[in-house]
Amino acid sequence: MSTNTTIEWTDVTWNPVRGCTKISPGCAHCYAETFAERFRGVPGHPYEQGFDLRLVPEKLSEPLSLRLPKMIFVNSMSDLFHESVADDYIARVVEVMELADWHTYQVLTKRSERMVNMLATRLRTAAEKPWIWWGVSVENRRDGLRRIEHLRAAPARVRFLSVEPLLEDLGQINLEGIHWVIVGGESGVRARPLNPDWVRSIRDQCAHAGVPFFFKQWGGPRKGKAGRLLDGQTHDEKPALVPRPVLDDSRRKAFAAEIHRRAISRPGV
Repeated sequence: MSTNTTIEWTDVTWNPVRGCTKISPGCAHCYAETFAERFRGVPGHPYEQGFDLRLVPEKLSEPLSLRLPKMIFVNSMSDLFHESVADDYIARVVEVMELADWHTYQVLTKRSERMVNMLATRLRTAAEKPWIWWGVSVENRRDGLRRIEHLRAAPARVRFLSVEPLLEDLGQINLEGIHWVIVGGESGVRARPLNPDWVRSIRDQCAHAGVPFFFKQWGGPRKGKAGRLLDGQTHDEKPALVPRPVLDDSRRKAFAAEIHRRAISRPGV
């Protein structure tokens, strides 16, 4: 679990799955792939296999080891609902989120149809938990807007959009049933440009609909220099958190030990 993430809208990242495959234009310059492939073939490195998709069951119990409440981005280096991840394994990841309920989890996917189907069936109980936030990536009209419609159909308590990298003007967005919107530009040497008017349009629509708006970055080859001010302001709005008591140490450790035992005995399930 990475506790030193540079992602502005979360505290830590948790990756019980690593690696992914491209499915839409937003994936073209994937930061996770770029990072992972730097270490392909390095013996013993977590990304020795580069960005090839694989399960990491030994990471399942990690949220239980964090006593202080955190915002946890689930699978910053993958997609929990990737077609190669079994339903049973997804359910095990979600089980940990339900157990370690003093944290807030941010689950983000481009496989919106599969997520919605599972939230309506096997994950229905988890969908209703206020500390688990379910989101979809939105980069353009063709791929992104349909994901919003899928998400709106999900029986989720908290739904959010990660509009990053924003690649074009999205026009009017139906924000009914959406509880948070993050917007950001693409970073890196091959970053595609972000038009400020595209961002302003989403900001203004969020303000009109009463939806919290978070502007992450302008991006570009020097994202730190470009900053994250929009018309002279920083936008850091988020949905309200629902505080919950932390389990006592003995119960936390017992749950963590059981999750780890099952992970070792049934790693791919």
